[in-house]
Formats: sequence, structure tokens, C-alpha cells
Amino acid sequence: MFNGRLVTLFVLFLLFPLELHAEGSSKAVIAFAQDTLKNDFRKAQVMAVKDAADRHPQLKFVYSDAQGKTSLLIRQIERFIAQQVEILIVGTNDEQAVVPVISKAHEAGIKVIVLDRGVKTEKYTTFINSDNVEIGAIGGRYIAKALNGKGKVLLFEGIQTADVTQLRSKGFLQEMAGYPEISVIKRTGNYLRKDALVEMEKLLAGGERVDAIFAESDSMLSGVRPVLRKYGIDPASIIMVGCDYTSEARDAIVAGTQTGSVLFPLGGEESVAAALELLAGKELPKHIVNPVKLVTQENVEAVRPIF
Repeated sequence: MFNGRLVTLFVLFLLFPLELHAEGSSKAVIAFAQDTLKNDFRKAQVMAVKDAADRHPQLKFVYSDAQGKTSLLIRQIERFIAQQVEILIVGTNDEQAVVPVISKAHEAGIKVIVLDRGVKTEKYTTFINSDNVEIGAIGGRYIAKALNGKGKVLLFEGIQTADVTQLRSKGFLQEMAGYPEISVIKRTGNYLRKDALVEMEKLLAGGERVDAIFAESDSMLSGVRPVLRKYGIDPASIIMVGCDYTSEARDAIVAGTQTGSVLFPLGGEESVAAALELLAGKELPKHIVNPVKLVTQENVEAVRPIF
């Protein structure tokens, strides 16, 4: 009976974050409804917002973890709406499914900041992201040049329902289309090292070999490297470009076991800066773009990882 009650309380905590407004509190609440904390980038993104918000005593920061489940993310956003938070930051895994609940938050007068992954509606306050088509294009241009226009390339895609996946793939494949002697195969790793490890294992067990890999997150390359070693393939012998530019990617670039990474800002500082502007009654652009850059051994020592 006791254990059953604990499980019930844990499930309720996940579904419905704690009440936010203590009686008499004058703090403005920033709530971050995040897709998942199992992904290194998504977890670091939440912590980046928290760190930035904690520097402002007039702000209270809370967050939820949807564990990669869109239905749970929607319920958690519904709860934040009911709690009448002042600012809602959303990181989604499905650009379409969350539209009704994000529209509901916007119509309720909550300032909605869509972070990183876009949604198929204009009913939000501002969208903070980077040019994901350009991210894919940067990876494609670099790999095509490194291969001298010939070879087989593996494109490791992220979550298929996320707009960032579709846009990065679009930019990459547009670049590859200019090189008829480069063939591209695709696998889905969902931005997770575990899923990329499983898919890479299947690919190599089936006898497939590639000359280069473009992964839409560094986490997926972290799953690729041990599988390559298992099959006697030196990771340094394959051109591998990831995205995000994490500390792990930095170390791999320095060691020569990853060729490069496209730096993709977390957006934590920018989100809190936007929240403060909105709380002060100021207008923001509908779209705020964070710049990206390619990091290789040539500039790795000069560029700070995102986490």
C-alpha cells in the first residue's frame, strides 16, 4: 500500500508540477515545458534557463519533463496554463500536435516563448532558434569538400516529427544534391546516443560501410563511436560532423575521433533576456535568430562548448 502511494505521488508530480504561486509572492514565474531530460542537450537547455533566471530575484523558475511523450507535454502545459504562469517556454518534439495547447496559452494572455524547435502556428509571442537549414548545409559543404565529391555518407537524423530534423536534413541533402558521386543513406537516432548505437550496430552488422557521417546531434555520434570500435573501425578514419558542440564533442575533436561539430546555442540566456523584456511590457520580434558556426581542429581551442 505504501509503495503504491509513492508511485501514485511520483506520477502526479510528473504530470502536474507543484503549485507555483505562494500566497503573497510577487515573483514572476517562468515555466519551461521541456520535451525530455534524457537528451543531454535538452537537459542542458533547461539548466541554462535556470541559471540565467536564478540571477534575477524577481523571477521564479519551474520546469517539467515530458519524457519524450507528446501527450504528457500537452498535459504539463495545460497545468502551467491553469497555474497562470507569466512566461511559458516550450521545447516540443512535435510541431503540429502541440498547436492547440500553445494557442490556448497564448490566448490566455501568457507570454509564450517557443525555443529551438518550431510549431505550426503563429499564436505565440516569440520564437528563438538558429538557422537549421544552414546547419545542415554547413555539414554538407564540409563533408563534400573533405570527400573530394565522392563517397558514401550516412545522415543520422533526429526526431522525425521535430521541425529541426526536417530542416537540417533539407539543408544537408540540398548540398549533397550537387555531388552526383556522393550517395547518402539515412538512419534515425532521435538525438539519443542509445538509439544511434542501436542503428549503427544494425548497419554495420549488415555489412554497410560509409566514408562520412553527418549526425544532427553530437549525442548520436557518441553512440556511433563505440560501435565503430567494436567492428574494428577507427573513428578517426571516418569524417564525422555533429551538431551542438558539447564538451564531449570538443574532446573527440581534439582527440581526432570526431571531425567537427556545428555549434548550436542552447538559448537559455536569450530566453530569459526575452522574458525580462516581455515582463517589462516591451515588444519583441516574432523571430530571434542565434548564430551558428562550424568547429573543427582548426578553431576548437578558441570556441567554448555549449555545455
